[in-house]
Formats: sequence, structure tokens, C-alpha cells
Amino acid sequence: MAVAMARPINILTLSTLFPHAASPNFGIFVERQTAELANRPDANVTVINPVGIPPFPFRNLAPYRRLITLPRHEQWRGLNVYRPRFPLIPKFGARNPLHIARAVLPLVKKLHDRNPFDLIDAEFFFPDGPAAMRLSAALNIPFTIKARGADIHHWGSRPKCLAQILSAADKAAGLLAVSGALKQDMQAIGMNGDKITVHYTGLDQSKFKPVDRAAVKKQLGITGPLFICVGALIKRKNQHLVIEAMASFPDATLMLAGTGEEEQAYRAKARILGIEDRIRFLGNVPHDDLPKLVAAADISILPSKSEGLANAWVEALSCGTPIIISEAGGARELVQSETAGRIVQQDSAEIAQAIQEILANPPAADEVRKAVSGFSWKNNGDILEKIFTGILQPESEARILA
Repeated sequence: MAVAMARPINILTLSTLFPHAASPNFGIFVERQTAELANRPDANVTVINPVGIPPFPFRNLAPYRRLITLPRHEQWRGLNVYRPRFPLIPKFGARNPLHIARAVLPLVKKLHDRNPFDLIDAEFFFPDGPAAMRLSAALNIPFTIKARGADIHHWGSRPKCLAQILSAADKAAGLLAVSGALKQDMQAIGMNGDKITVHYTGLDQSKFKPVDRAAVKKQLGITGPLFICVGALIKRKNQHLVIEAMASFPDATLMLAGTGEEEQAYRAKARILGIEDRIRFLGNVPHDDLPKLVAAADISILPSKSEGLANAWVEALSCGTPIIISEAGGARELVQSETAGRIVQQDSAEIAQAIQEILANPPAADEVRKAVSGFSWKNNGDILEKIFTGILQPESEARILA
């Protein structure tokens, strides 16, 4: 039931996607969104970041050894973060929502008794959404769920997970999607579109901005065209297509910012093509170091199989760097002209053609940047606060805020 709020909203943010000492870039977009909300006088935020630990002997394998040592409660970059453990069976995720709910409920009840929560904010549809549904029932408070892409496209393709996703969507007080395209995908699998609000990512435009590209390239020891792919080195991101396209540009350099299970396969492909000396595997780049690299690139390329609306797309455009991306998620919500870049098929020849076109007629960085002029963490926070307030306040007050 909606209630009038005479005090700050007390929000429990539940997110399996959240940075920590072992992976400081993991889910950093959730951290930035949460920090923006927590910095507002009308909101108090407590973060619960469940950490999955498998049974012996798997718990002794990397990267789980590092997870075991994480503090269970800490102030993480100004945010109050709890990291309770839950039992994880690698590669089998259908029961994770139940395991998470059981593991965190005692902590949540203790915190709720001390300072009652008004709303649960689940930041990933699976497993966070169905877990939040169980916590919501236990505390008798509403919950919302945000969809980001893989949580719908990957987990929604598994029948046992889909049933839980749809049950949580039905019981949630509100649903969020990172793009209009993802909202359509959510409706296609059976969700009520009237409950879904498009909530675009935020952006720090003071960090992600154009630079003197030639000067930074010189600092990096690069001559000729420079391309960058930002994202985990996994099959879904399709970086192998970019490596193949590199064979058509003998004076170009490609930077891969990220790590993942495909790294060795990508290194082998580069060797086979004879271009390994022009592929730079950067590993996990600290997020604060990323703007300079992205702005130095002539083109940012990410031909993913699926996305919601990739932060890497938005950040590249803010740097004045045009993008080449596939027809995935909210691609056309960003690339609305050739100034912003190209949308291509998942094909190395098409990627090479798009690269050639952009290099032949490079757009001005300031013009590229206009494609994301409306993206900011303030706008992101304004919309999120409005959604939460509308759920908790009487309809008459919510209309005033609209």
C-alpha cells in the first residue's frame, strides 16, 4: 500500500552486480547509480551484495578464494555495503534466488527492525528479482526490478529461470529497463508493459569527454588508426569479429579492455592472422583510466550478440568517439545518424566496411558527443527517485511530482 513520506525513503538495494576489492569494475554502473541516489537528502540507501561461494573443493579455486576474504560489511566508496554469502553451484543458477533469499533474510530482518525499509530495489532481473520477491513477502514492503540485458536474454531463455522471472515481474510494484528495445523484449516474454519504465544509464560527462587524440596516441606509442573494444572477453561480445576485421587495416592498432574466458582464443586468432603485434590486451582497466583510452580511439567497436544498452556505447559517444555496433538492444536509440557511428551485421567484412567509411570521413568529436547530451547520473537519479516516490506516495502526491 502506498504511504505518504514525511522522511527520507529508506531503500534496500539488492544487487549481485556490484564492485568489490576482488573485481573493482564489476557492476560499476550499479554502484554509480546507487551513489547518485544515496547522495540525495530524500533517500537513505543500504546495499546488500550477495556473494556466491561454492562448496569444497570448488571454493578453493580462483576466483572464489578472493571472494572468501571480502569483508561482510564495509563502507565502499561512501556506500554502506553488506556482502552476505550464499551457497553457489557453478553453472547451475536456477536455485540461486532461493539460496540468496535464505542467506540474506536474517540480516535483512535485523536491519529492518532497526530502521524499517520502505522498498527493495533489485538491480538485475535474475537472480536478484526473484530473491527480492521473497524478501518483499517477508517484510511486507514493495519491490522493483531493473532489467539490464543478459538477465532477460540469457536467463530468460531457461525455462526454470523464466518462470521465476515472470512471477517476480508480476508481483513487483514497478519494472525498469535500460532501453526501449529491452522493454519490448520484456513484453515479448510475457511482462506487463504498463509496469515497465525505460531508465537509461547515467554518465559522467566531466570524465568521458574528447581529448587531443593525436597527443594521447603519441603518449601511447601508437601511429595510425586506433580502435578499442570495451567489454568482457566472452563469446556474447563477439570481439573475434573485430580481430578478423583488423587484417584489413595493416597500420591500425586494436585495444581490448577487459578479461574473460575467450582471451586465449583471441590471442591465438591474432597469431594465426599475423597481427598479434597490433592487438593490445589491456586486461581490466580501472574505470577512471578508461576515458582517456576511449577518447584516444578513432572508433569504439562492440558487435555484441545481445545487449540492453551498453555503457561502453554511451561512454564512447561522450568521448567524441564514433561507435560500430550490432543490431542489439537499444542500438538505434543511440545511433540515429552516421555522425554517431554505424550499426552492422555480426560479420567481420561489414565491420571492416564500416571502419573504412568512418576513417574516410571522420566526424567531429563535439558532434559525436551530442548523441548522448541528455545522459547524466543526475538525470538517472531524478527518474529513479521519481519512480520510487510514485510507488510509495499516494497517487495524488505522485501526480504532483510528475
